[in-house]
Amino acid sequence: MTDANLAAARPAAGLRVIWRDHGVWLTSGLILAAVAMLDAGQAGDSLVFTAQSLLHTAPFLILSILVAAWAGATGADNLIARAFTGAPAMMIGLAALAGGLSPFCSCGVIPLIAALLAMGVPLSAVMAFWLASPVMDPSMFVLTTGVLGVEFAVAKTLAAVGLGLFGGWTVHLLGRAGGLSDPLRAGIGNGGCGGGKVRDPGPVVWRFWESPERRAKFGREALGVTQFLAKRLTLAFLLESLMLAFIPAETVTSLLGGTGLAPIALGTLVGVPAYLNGYAALPLVGGLVEQGMAQGAGLAFLVAGGVTSLPAAIAVWALVKPRVFLLYLALSLSGAFAAGLLFQLWPLA
Repeated sequence: MTDANLAAARPAAGLRVIWRDHGVWLTSGLILAAVAMLDAGQAGDSLVFTAQSLLHTAPFLILSILVAAWAGATGADNLIARAFTGAPAMMIGLAALAGGLSPFCSCGVIPLIAALLAMGVPLSAVMAFWLASPVMDPSMFVLTTGVLGVEFAVAKTLAAVGLGLFGGWTVHLLGRAGGLSDPLRAGIGNGGCGGGKVRDPGPVVWRFWESPERRAKFGREALGVTQFLAKRLTLAFLLESLMLAFIPAETVTSLLGGTGLAPIALGTLVGVPAYLNGYAALPLVGGLVEQGMAQGAGLAFLVAGGVTSLPAAIAVWALVKPRVFLLYLALSLSGAFAAGLLFQLWPLA
């Protein structure tokens, strides 16, 4: 590479680093600047709305940060490895439960999935964990309670575990008929992607404050989660304010309201391309529910988007063979629709 090419590459690399580290803040700033140019009053209203929303969720936000930092500092996530031993029925049940409690997002769970499959863990148990993990975790439960209420948080938790059980048992039954062996693409696996940690998980140190290294890790985890949540929730609340201001309530009610199957089906399908991330999606769904969105459609949106968001789907496509990818999509969407339908029918039972 010539000196001229190196000089041109350095600014581009610097811009990529800036965007990687501050892209969400820049997006919020650009959106707010554009709104201010069109309607200065609405820009001020959006700032006030965002600040008030962050203040309202602050207690839940702080608790979720502490939970995430505690899990990282103690090594409690190592307990997940114990879900993948035993008989198939036991593995599927424990994997679904572990997935509903684990602190992994839809993309963050991919390296662990690669390690489990490379180690020969049955696809049924892996799929149970895979589907349940991105939908709910302890931090997500706290924030969901703060934004959408405890009933919605409990329903989302049950949906996560139920989706894992549904996917795990479906894969187990299909696997008995053949056709799902060797799910990884060629060249992926062989114990990589953290396989050693899963084979030999480290001990859980509950009294982490007695170790200087673990205290430092707690601080790093807390700072990292705070930065992650603060910028994404700021963007989410900003978008919610604009949605409430510019999307007529009757439009939302006509498309996503009511108790029929259509709103839940639409919420399931829209969740795939429109989902940002689990934390940012909560305020958006909260705003839509205030506008008239059916509760079942909101749950279907969160479940479908959490498992099959576009970044996660791209990562899954690169990891597994096409037939496993299509099965993953089918299980995710059908399970999300079923969860939304059951939640919609719950008050009627």
